[in-house]
Amino acid sequence: MCLIALAIGVNASCPLLIAANRDEFYDRPSAALQRWHLPSGAEVVAGRDLRSGGTWLGINPGGRVALLTNVRSAQPGPGARSRGELVTRWLQGELDWTGLQASIAPRDYAGFNLVVGDFHQGFWAWLSNRKPHAPQQEPSDLLHSHILGAGLYGLSNAALDTPWPKTQRIKQALGASLALLCQPQTAPHWRRPLCAALLDARVAADAELPATGVPLEWERALSSPFVRLPSLGYGTRSSLLLRVRPGGAGRWQVRLDEWQHLVAADATAPQPHSASRRQQTLLW
Repeated sequence: MCLIALAIGVNASCPLLIAANRDEFYDRPSAALQRWHLPSGAEVVAGRDLRSGGTWLGINPGGRVALLTNVRSAQPGPGARSRGELVTRWLQGELDWTGLQASIAPRDYAGFNLVVGDFHQGFWAWLSNRKPHAPQQEPSDLLHSHILGAGLYGLSNAALDTPWPKTQRIKQALGASLALLCQPQTAPHWRRPLCAALLDARVAADAELPATGVPLEWERALSSPFVRLPSLGYGTRSSLLLRVRPGGAGRWQVRLDEWQHLVAADATAPQPHSASRRQQTLLW
């Protein structure tokens, strides 16, 4: 997962709203959004990395949420362990925040950002094995974290809320969608700003590009919310929207919509009709 925007506790009728794009190599096997069980028997709702067994974004029936991005650097190096297991470790539900941090050896993983939440506890936090002010540097033996309050947050491949152009675009779209949800006459159209942002393939101007150590050509191609690098067999594989709203009888309805993208290498723009859609709903 390489681009995430989330709104926590901003709108009473939508206390949680998430938009995300997952970027990955086209040949890495994965399963689309579905319900499945961890080895412990715990149920999760998530896509699945079929190579390493973890996931990049998921929830569980008890109200836990976890989201993951990598950290871009010129020499990321393989970690001894898969970052996707950090998501499932939280979703398994056995560890609290302190226990989760204690279970992670920072040098076992390539650079990561992990956002975890417990909807019913009102708890949200960000965790990384890279320094927030210099995420492209090599990881240390320390973890860095922030407890998150109500607000809008954006995350790509640096630190939380690093103002990369793509991160700013998706956060602005998230704010626009929340504004639409506030008015009965516009609420049915709340997805439009976010869908447009997730499919936005416009690259940023060179003056706005971050310097992460990768070649300038890659920096340009990776600067758009929707990524296509066919020469490397890499790009945006899926997009996801998650919305929580009142479900009646004191419960909350959670709906996830995921689109698996099948974009031709010579396409000039992402085509929504060329994507397959998956939907999951549950009550918290």
